[in-house]
Amino acid sequence: MEVRNDRFLSTVHIPVSIALSDVERQINAQVNGLIYEDNSLTDNNNDNFMTKVWKRGTILVSAEDSLFQFTVPLRIWAKAGVSVLGFMQYKETEFEIDLRFKTRFDLDRDWSVQTQTTADGYGWVRRPTVSVIGLNVPITSLVARMIDKNMGSITKTLDQQVRREVDLKTPVLQAWNTLRTPYLLSEKYRTYLQIVPKRILITPLRFEGRVIRSTIGIEAFTLTTTGAKPDVRPAVSLPDLTVVPQIKDDFQIGLLSEASYEEAARLAAEEFVGKTFNFSNDTYSVTITSMGLYGQNDALIIKAGLSGTINGDIYLRGRPYYDAETQTISLKDLKYDLDTKNILQRSANWLLQGTFTRTLEKNLTIPVGSYIADMQKLLQQQLTNNRPVKGVTINGRIDEIRPDQVYLTPTALLAVVNARGRVDVKVEGL
Repeated sequence: MEVRNDRFLSTVHIPVSIALSDVERQINAQVNGLIYEDNSLTDNNNDNFMTKVWKRGTILVSAEDSLFQFTVPLRIWAKAGVSVLGFMQYKETEFEIDLRFKTRFDLDRDWSVQTQTTADGYGWVRRPTVSVIGLNVPITSLVARMIDKNMGSITKTLDQQVRREVDLKTPVLQAWNTLRTPYLLSEKYRTYLQIVPKRILITPLRFEGRVIRSTIGIEAFTLTTTGAKPDVRPAVSLPDLTVVPQIKDDFQIGLLSEASYEEAARLAAEEFVGKTFNFSNDTYSVTITSMGLYGQNDALIIKAGLSGTINGDIYLRGRPYYDAETQTISLKDLKYDLDTKNILQRSANWLLQGTFTRTLEKNLTIPVGSYIADMQKLLQQQLTNNRPVKGVTINGRIDEIRPDQVYLTPTALLAVVNARGRVDVKVEGL
């Protein structure tokens, strides 16, 4: 639509906070049991080493300087080749250790998740030993070398697992299409709220104590339509994710109240069709038999069918505007179309008196106040302890509803109203 330029683009800025305790709980729910194994004594250049690794306890998560820090408690079984008096003997051992990792988390433009994990050392809880000729021989240094050698493979495997298993596109696309589905505001007025999302913004993750914070921004066109429910086909792809350094903590929604010319003509017909106007002390009279409306550049054209002293169609043009006091789309400077005026000057000059046009201008209004009230009420409801999904709570307020003006498109009149406010989204439990 011609009116859909960036001036009318709505912006919703959503601060999001996620507790590290929830991240910790989610990771521990998904990582259990056997998490790593090396079943060959001959791989890694015949290292004579096999191992199996189990999660031993709760994985601890902290954050600092934009990095996640993980402490992973493990129980490890290992089988190693030990040279005794020139002979290779294979011994088994079990020990406990806490491995530490640091991970940088990033989102790519195509919504894929990228992690960069590096080892951050480890601490022994129970050191490994093997029994040789009845004696417990420490093999801590041997195992340490093997762990050091394998840490690169472990971190690489972790990053590969994240890329393979973490799918953001599917749930975000579902949310994207849910957002695009027209919402019935008023059954009486057959009014729908339609959101046309355009772009998603996000700021880099930042860590404040035990809380992860970011801000999501959604840019969209918001439109209210009257008549049949708009036919919106599901999107099959997402726009690129745009990472920005900062997003303001307020939001603006441009609400476009659409009244089709057909619907506006129906309202006008209910008001005027059948009404009779008298002129020159009842010497002349005309009755309106039909009403039609359409746009022409920035003017609203009225086609009125008349019967009585004259029969036929006349055309008038006026400038539509939003009347904030009455909350209606009204008309200014209603005048006869030039061709109509020329004809009336020759055949029915009495109709050029101001009574007819003033009456039409005064009474030809299209109410949109109820639409605006419904939208404001709906928005405030959606911003009061709204829990769209488990663990997500939305709170906010509408600070201001400010009308803009009326625009004409080839099919409808659009009254633009801007709403401003604040919103907060709290994520718990992931």
